[in-house]
This record gives sequence, structure tokens and C-alpha cells, in this order.
Amino acid sequence: MTAPHPPCRCPWVDLGKPDYIHYHDHEWGVPVHDDRIIFEFLTLEAAQAGLSWYTVLKKRENYRAAFNNFDPQKVARYDDRKITGLLANAGIIRNRAKISAAINNAQRFLEVQEQFGSFDAYIWRFVDGAPIVNKIGKLSDYPATSKESDALSKELRQRGFKFVGSTIIYAHMQATGMVNDHALDCFRRQEIIEGYQR
Repeated sequence: MTAPHPPCRCPWVDLGKPDYIHYHDHEWGVPVHDDRIIFEFLTLEAAQAGLSWYTVLKKRENYRAAFNNFDPQKVARYDDRKITGLLANAGIIRNRAKISAAINNAQRFLEVQEQFGSFDAYIWRFVDGAPIVNKIGKLSDYPATSKESDALSKELRQRGFKFVGSTIIYAHMQATGMVNDHALDCFRRQEIIEGYQR
């Protein structure tokens, strides 16, 4: 009896890293409508700037502990003493600009919630409320930005958010399922489409 073939996954997945596989199989590209999780991904994508996503992914649990499980109301109130503590925390990326951006972005996040009722209601407007499904065949087919990420990035910057360039925002859109960039032969592509349509 032959062993079953492993499922086909996106070309960016490092099959030697079980945690990377788990992230791909269970989270990446799944539509997110929970404000706390949206804020978590915004913060982690900003922390990633200049680094690999896997570097951040490995530190995710440390970030959750350090940033009050990404509760934007709590992060928005962080003071200089808290920043000093975060800069001494070896479990996260100790970059003052990125830490300050997380606090600033939490404050801006609350402003958006106040205006729109939820950040989810605000951000999904940029894709007309439904995921954009792209046709990705190979690694070189993945875009770094899109007209939607350009527009969202521009507006977030106008609202005072930091570390929200179009490339970071496109990665955020991929992670939170605003864009389904699973490859055409990836087993998760159709699963997510069918899950969203139910």
C-alpha cells in the first residue's frame, strides 16, 4: 500500500518548517472579520518590515504576551515605561520605531472603530466586502502590491498610521483573506473560496 501524497501547497511554503506549514494551512488567506485579529496582523506586518515573515511568525506568541494579546485599547495607552520594557524584551523585535508605531496605530485604530463602528467594516470596503481571488501559478506571479493596497495604504497614512506602505498592506490583505493568493494548485485555494461562499 503506497503512502498518500502530501497535499499541494503554495510555492512559498518551506516544507521543512512545521509551524510555517500550519500557518499556511490554517490561517493565511482565510477572511478575518475580528478587529483584534486584524490589529494583530497589522502590528505583525509592520514588525516584519525589512525582515522575513517567518522571523515574525516565530515570535508571535512572545508578541501576544508582550502586547496584551493585541488589545488595541490597552496598546493605545502604553507609556514610556512600557516602551522601555518592550525594548528590553528579547522575545520581540526590539525596534523603537516599530514599537512606537504599534502604539500610534492602536490609537488610530480606535479612531477608525469610533467612526465606522468596527475596523472590519472600514477595511473590507477596499475590496467591496469580498475577497479578491487571484490566479497564481508560480512564485513569480505573486504581486507585491495592488491598486487596492495602494488605496488602503494611502488612506491609512492620511489617518496617521505608521509602517503601512503598500507592500506591507498587501501582505496584510493576503494574510487576512482580503486577497486569496493561494496558488491554483494549492489545496487551500478552493477550500477558502467554498468556505467564504457558504
